[in-house]
Amino acid sequence: MIITSTDNIQGYEFKTLGVVCGNTVRAKHVGKDIMAGLKSIVGGELHGYSEMLADARAEAMSRMVDDAKKLDADAVVNVRFTTSQIMAGAAEMLAYGTAVKLRKL
Repeated sequence: MIITSTDNIQGYEFKTLGVVCGNTVRAKHVGKDIMAGLKSIVGGELHGYSEMLADARAEAMSRMVDDAKKLDADAVVNVRFTTSQIMAGAAEMLAYGTAVKLRKL
């Protein structure tokens, strides 16, 4: 399956099947929250949170692709990601795009 953030795929035309999405909500262990809080005082990357968001992005994308497969899509175009805080220490990662059926030109 082709996944792209662009609104077209060179060499193809397509039929729009609909919006597809996938999401996950993640939280870090309280011990890692404490360490991140200490790190935020001195500055620098919060590696635990970077890893958490990378994992969340991969899971959200996988769920979006599963949603597209249900529509028998060949690709998902205009893919976007968004995050939101659900509660203190927990965030949602959402991947969404437009599922399409491709036809080679």
